[in-house]
Amino acid sequence: MATTLTTSSFPPICGSEISYSSDPVFLPTTNLRLDSIQSAFACALHMHQPTIPAGRNGELISNLQHMFEHPNDGDNHNAAPFAWCYSRIGEFIPELVSQGCNPRIMLDYSGNLLWGFQQMGRDDILNHLKRITCDREFQPYVEWLGTMWSHAVVPSTPIPDLKLHIQAWQHHFASIFGDEALKRVRGFSPPEMHLPNHPDTLFQYIKALKECGYQWLLVQEHSVECFDGSPLPHDQKYIPNQLVARNSNHETISITALIKTQGSDTKLVAQMQPYFEAKTRSKQQLNHTQIPSLVSQIADGENGGVMMNEYPRDFFRIYHEIRDSGNNNSGIVAINGTEYLELLEASGISPNDYPKVQAVQQHKIWQRVDHHAETVEQAIANLKQNDDRFHIDGASWTNDLSWVKGYENVLEPMTELSAMFHQIDTSHPHYQEALLYNLLLQTSCFRYWGQGAWTDYAREIYRRGKSVLS
Repeated sequence: MATTLTTSSFPPICGSEISYSSDPVFLPTTNLRLDSIQSAFACALHMHQPTIPAGRNGELISNLQHMFEHPNDGDNHNAAPFAWCYSRIGEFIPELVSQGCNPRIMLDYSGNLLWGFQQMGRDDILNHLKRITCDREFQPYVEWLGTMWSHAVVPSTPIPDLKLHIQAWQHHFASIFGDEALKRVRGFSPPEMHLPNHPDTLFQYIKALKECGYQWLLVQEHSVECFDGSPLPHDQKYIPNQLVARNSNHETISITALIKTQGSDTKLVAQMQPYFEAKTRSKQQLNHTQIPSLVSQIADGENGGVMMNEYPRDFFRIYHEIRDSGNNNSGIVAINGTEYLELLEASGISPNDYPKVQAVQQHKIWQRVDHHAETVEQAIANLKQNDDRFHIDGASWTNDLSWVKGYENVLEPMTELSAMFHQIDTSHPHYQEALLYNLLLQTSCFRYWGQGAWTDYAREIYRRGKSVLS
């Protein structure tokens, strides 16, 4: 099997200088006014295909390419519909705008997927995406969200690799869409909506996000709690929150969080449920200011018959309904996350005004630390021993799936390869290749589909990474 890559075949995941901006992104061009909006909905599409060592000679290829090459295996007949799903939003937005509509969409594409398009020569997909990303006519309607380059779930990713994933995605995105487009990426979409709840992991995660220019994070409603350990009050899910992280040294850091409500059912976005939920919401008071409620939702943009077949129908139907009722700019409107936050800030509201939340289960930790003089690790150990409902695996879109239990044969090599990688620096002759294998091994898919072919892929990536570092 192939063991090394040529330099020209590497994805652009490191090396260049990244510049960030704090200038408003949407405020100069938005056609929405806060005082005219009763409530709003913000929808995001999450797109991902893993990179697997399954090419003709063991080359690293996109799982999408593997689907095309093996159409009779499982659900691989969906390869062409999936490819259309990755491209079609680049057609939908210009068409709706030309029809006098005022659409919005947020996009989250993993680095693996973007690399896969390039490996497959699918310039048709990339050009559709470039049009709505780089053409000034369509920029006001589209917001890209950053993510972890190879779809790594944050709580079980080695802490030193968090920033590497975040920056790798930024490098790759800028290489395709340009530095100016990257400067407009202010929100972050975590793979599997997974939020770490170990105090030190969460602290380093938020620190890395802020150092990489991110201003807000999308979080699942049940992955956070109030400071007293209670769930978020219902109305609080529809306004921005301030996610506070406190580490073992009692340092604190925070970032704005938009709350994704309900489960990760593609029907919610495909059938435009957030629009109908927004119809039931009204303004709320925050710091003596009436602000519109926001319904935030994200779903896979390609998985399932509803998303593949019904989304185009309902996407157009809803925006036509909004246009025809004369409410393109008032009442119940579509909005993007950064646009909403910038309008709030322009009205005099600051992040300090948002209610403060923390990662779920942290109340139990801080209660022991503050009242029993325990260290964080002592508190965690005691809670694990005495509270069968306590865990520090984090929380994601599902409570029925663990990214840790039963995957020691992936996690242990993952930890080992990461440790080996961090013993070298950028002058190492195989730095970029080693970085690639290190990031790829942390792809969530290798711990989603159970033991078998996917864990075998992980072991092969580990073998190659270890080989270039030996």
